Amino acid sequence: MFKLIKDAFPPPKETTREKDKYQLVKRHDRLGRMADTLEYSSVALPLARLNDALVRELEKEAPSMIEYEDEKLVIRHVYIERRMVPLNLFLQNGSDEDIEHGIKEYGDAIKQLIQANIFPGDMLYKNFGVTRHGRVVFYDYDEIEYLTDCNVRRVPPPRNEEDELSGEPWYTVGPYDIFPETYGTFLLGDPRVREAFMRHHADFFDPALWQRHKEQLLRGELADFFPYDRDVRFCVRYPARFGNPGQPDAQASARAA
Repeated sequence: MFKLIKDAFPPPKETTREKDKYQLVKRHDRLGRMADTLEYSSVALPLARLNDALVRELEKEAPSMIEYEDEKLVIRHVYIERRMVPLNLFLQNGSDEDIEHGIKEYGDAIKQLIQANIFPGDMLYKNFGVTRHGRVVFYDYDEIEYLTDCNVRRVPPPRNEEDELSGEPWYTVGPYDIFPETYGTFLLGDPRVREAFMRHHADFFDPALWQRHKEQLLRGELADFFPYDRDVRFCVRYPARFGNPGQPDAQASARAA
């Protein structure tokens, strides 16, 4: 997948063309939950192979990033990522089993990211993809921040009936304030998704979960991450050779005896 950064972003986004978010991701431990990006400059593509609508879109959204050279379109700067199925389409078109798997993976991905001090920012399903191995991966880095820079807040109770019926927040919101209680509004619209989400990640909307991970990070505590399920670890698949967690090593016990 080829990804270009637009020349400008309409409100309410405050994103710019600066590449600091992508550099942050490159320097950070991605845990197998953030798509790796390969950065290229001056990529020449034959115009005959490009759809006219695509070319017009590039001219409209990122004119500073393209130029023409003979019969080629040259992209001055582009990121290339592995191709994945967008999670929103995976959930929309999937079976009950697909939804169960996708939602569990989605919640696990975000929980692992915040444990590693990455707040995804825009957590809509469309910003996550499903790899060919069924793993959910985050790939939109425009609004990521360090969790330790965020202010985890609970939604204050409404002061009166007008607050309760208002379509706008009745409380102040700072640029780094996050309100986990509000995430259900855009994540739980589909009844099947809601059921799976609450079964696996009911604590996702509790600010205490997010604050606990932030405090652990501030204390210098880093969690261990494994890019695979527990049931495929050697100690589970080959307990006679590698031992079973929680069980004494039989050979070691014999040697001790």
